[in-house]
Amino acid sequence: MTDGGQISFTGGGGLEAERALVIVPTYNERENIARLIESILGQDSRLEILVVDDGSPDGTADIVRAIKAQNPRVDILCRPKKMGLGTAYVAGFRWALERGYDFVFEMDADFSHDPNHLPEFLRAIQAADLVLGSRYREGKVTVVNWPIARLILSYFANVYARRVTGLEVWDATGGFKCFRRAVLEAIDLNKVRSNGYAFQIEMSYRASKRGFRIIEIPIVFVDRTEGQSKMSKTIVREAIWMVWRLRWWAMTNKL
Repeated sequence: MTDGGQISFTGGGGLEAERALVIVPTYNERENIARLIESILGQDSRLEILVVDDGSPDGTADIVRAIKAQNPRVDILCRPKKMGLGTAYVAGFRWALERGYDFVFEMDADFSHDPNHLPEFLRAIQAADLVLGSRYREGKVTVVNWPIARLILSYFANVYARRVTGLEVWDATGGFKCFRRAVLEAIDLNKVRSNGYAFQIEMSYRASKRGFRIIEIPIVFVDRTEGQSKMSKTIVREAIWMVWRLRWWAMTNKL
């Protein structure tokens, strides 16, 4: 498995001189988004936020715009309709690369990803190319408030993904990540095919196949208390088949 644990931060050309962006896709997250933005920005003065909103009818984008008007560390990318998690992140990645960010985070909007973990990612990325926040590192489950059926599905989906693809990470489907800019530049974002949670497997797999160093740090994942889950049967089916496509693309040099 990939390395894990805490990486001590040292200055001198470290993150102080570099820029970090947290990308947060949203769809109907008005109950969470203002509190989340405040919490993220409070973790480290170097963090900035891009909300990618998929036309939320509940006014999520209006809340973000009001915050943006008062805080230059917050920005928003509005899309006309619900277009999926993967395409939201790809749009955010392109936005980040165009503006010269050095480190780019993926993070959920519903507080299932605790902003208090962000400083740990910032330390860990100093010794890695991609840092994954792991719910299952070394087989230890750190998930709170999930129904047992969903927990079993998630855990064994990761076992399945590892065995099919050979990707040596404990939590391939997790969505709390930090990329170095070089990783996103090396991946042809036009070729990224998945759009649901399979997107997380695909991005890590593509990074691994390009020789980038991936490490995992433990996180505590807490199920949302506000809003509705975006999980669906379509997303599950996509993940089942995508791992075989990734394996085939790697064998045929199409990654």
